[in-house]
Amino acid sequence: MAEDPQRNFRSAYYEKVGFRGVEEKKSLEILLKDNPLDVEKLSTFSQRFPLPSMYRIHVWKVLLGILPPHNDSHSLVGGYRREQYQDVLEALKVMRFVHMATPQTQVYLRMFQLESQVLPRRSDTLPPDEEDEDFLSIARAMEEIVEDPMDCYWLIKSFVNQFNNKFGDSIPHLPKSLEHYLSVEEPRLLNHLKNTGALAMLPYSLWFRRCFAGCLPESSLQRVWDKVISGSCKILVFVAMEILLSYKIMVMGNSRPEGVVNILCNMPQENTDAIVTKAIDLWHKYCGTPMHSV
Repeated sequence: MAEDPQRNFRSAYYEKVGFRGVEEKKSLEILLKDNPLDVEKLSTFSQRFPLPSMYRIHVWKVLLGILPPHNDSHSLVGGYRREQYQDVLEALKVMRFVHMATPQTQVYLRMFQLESQVLPRRSDTLPPDEEDEDFLSIARAMEEIVEDPMDCYWLIKSFVNQFNNKFGDSIPHLPKSLEHYLSVEEPRLLNHLKNTGALAMLPYSLWFRRCFAGCLPESSLQRVWDKVISGSCKILVFVAMEILLSYKIMVMGNSRPEGVVNILCNMPQENTDAIVTKAIDLWHKYCGTPMHSV
């Protein structure tokens, strides 16, 4: 289909005067009026553009299967989700696994364990293992993005389940993928990381298992999660690469692997929006831009 030159002119004008995303927002509003919703088109839209904040949570719920494609069922299904949330929470209270002083993220973890049938016996309760810590990091980040506890729990649970089921086999290969793209973009930096022993010690768990929860502020993180929720774990590789490229001078100036890891785990929070924007550009450069038509 031929591109509309008038539309391209308008898009260029909007971007020039600071209204980038005006037409994208209109396109999303058209997609959200479909009944049933076209989940594939919503997914493609989310891959191509950042979701407007006013629609983000709703789109996430649809893409994660919390809400069905049929708009007229959303109220009914939302009611069922709330009832299930209350039932699981009440069961944990009765079993004395949670109480008034339990941190909300710990409540979410116990709910998730109960629904996944891996809730430990109270006498066997141990400190959180690495998998639990991954869950708690994602939960803490989601808690900053979503106000309603019921919505928050369903989004955490669905995000974690989708991520593990869809990308579980791919995650161990992401460090090698990062190494490959870094060899193309900045071979000197890669050689420095190898020679100092820092490459093997990079915070892969923080980047690739927690999806940058606890690393990026939520304003930047949710733009990365747009891509993960809509079907790409590869975006995580390019965010990691852009972080390395952004702090290249500091990393190259450090010959101790512990020092490199310390820089990357305690990066300033000011310029993360620019890092994510550049990472998304790199992701589109290497992985292509999904086509989308309303």
